[in-house]
Amino acid sequence: MSTSREEAVQYVLHSAHERDVKFVRLWFTDILGGLKGFAITVDELEHALLVGATFDGSSIEGLAHRGESDTVALPDPATWQLLPWRPRAQSVARMFCDIRTPEGEPVETDGRHVLRRNVRRAAEQGFTYYVGPEIEYFYLKDPVSAEPLDRAEFFDQTSADAGPDLRRDTVLALEEMGIPVHHSHHERSPGQQEVFLRHTDAMSMADSVITARVAVKEVAAHHGVYATFMPKLFSDLHGSGMHTQQSLFRGDENAFYDADDQLHLSPVGRRFLAGLLRHTGEITAVTNQWVNSYKRLVPGYDAPAVDSADSWERGNWGGLARVPAFRPGREQSVRVEYRVPDSACNPYLTFSAMLAAGLEGIESGYTLPDPVQAGLDDMSDTELAGHELSRLPRTLGDALRAAERSDLLEKALGPTAFASFLENKRLEWNEYSATVTDYEVERYLTRL
Repeated sequence: MSTSREEAVQYVLHSAHERDVKFVRLWFTDILGGLKGFAITVDELEHALLVGATFDGSSIEGLAHRGESDTVALPDPATWQLLPWRPRAQSVARMFCDIRTPEGEPVETDGRHVLRRNVRRAAEQGFTYYVGPEIEYFYLKDPVSAEPLDRAEFFDQTSADAGPDLRRDTVLALEEMGIPVHHSHHERSPGQQEVFLRHTDAMSMADSVITARVAVKEVAAHHGVYATFMPKLFSDLHGSGMHTQQSLFRGDENAFYDADDQLHLSPVGRRFLAGLLRHTGEITAVTNQWVNSYKRLVPGYDAPAVDSADSWERGNWGGLARVPAFRPGREQSVRVEYRVPDSACNPYLTFSAMLAAGLEGIESGYTLPDPVQAGLDDMSDTELAGHELSRLPRTLGDALRAAERSDLLEKALGPTAFASFLENKRLEWNEYSATVTDYEVERYLTRL
């Protein structure tokens, strides 16, 4: 065991004693980013930190093959935090785990392992990958009626809006767990909120996104309401995205900054953005992994809908991506905002896919075209075709067909995780395709 890990383990054991921890939840995710885990007592903590805790991995989607049930969860002591929504006396802590085989090898479908490989690829070129996601979601009065908790609008701060107290408690919980929040506010639609996490390295942020989703739901339940990250809950309201700010750093230097460029975006930044745009269609199955995700990616609701290498904008909203306006003295803040992902994605796989696309642009020297000037949302399919543009995948089925042909995505996820993810998503798409919807019954029952 390395000295740094040994020191971290000793800190965890000391903290557990000092803060009256009785239970520790060992967290990890399945192939789709769903949070899984189990609890151990504090008496088992040191053993788990040293050699891991064994569990039945075959019961978790995509984590192990049937017949290979013994799987080891090795806690990452750097992720040790108390859960602030649990009692202070006889408290409960959590740690994220790396998933290993009994022989100690990484499990290829573990999202943290997938992301770590891609982060290592960036590091080999001298880069650290930073991300800052804007996580959108809805507060509902209950999950049955699906009625928004309020009728507030963008940035409202009125007494009729119950969101501020809920967001306040959520932000306090996150910051108590070491997750800084840039800002939070009411979003455009009734009941819709946004929590914008302050940028950090991709692995820490992926863990933070999972934690934030738990915190939002726990705080909502404490207040007697319900929170959902469903990408598109209401047909006539905006969906919940996860616009993600991205940058690459060399040490303390922002590799995206160039003082002489009109946008202050360096050649590295331009090539990264070009790679992200060029490969958008083939990674959409990961960034938008649910059947429901594609109800959000439609024109008219401030969500990207057109797949094009020049579907980006300078400082404004509308395309797949944008370069936020430069502010003098804020060289460290030059970044690219990618607007495609939704807040129900698997952040480990999503950050891996986006980073892989950006690095491909850098390594292959992609050229960034001029930004789009026309209003893409207002164009018909015929007009788009005239500009040699097309829509993003309209369905999960379309996205899966694009993903299946993607060498870049297979390399980013690794062959095993790539196959497991696609298998899970095909099952979902086939099940949905065979389901008769309320829309069909209402439209056709008495008509046909």
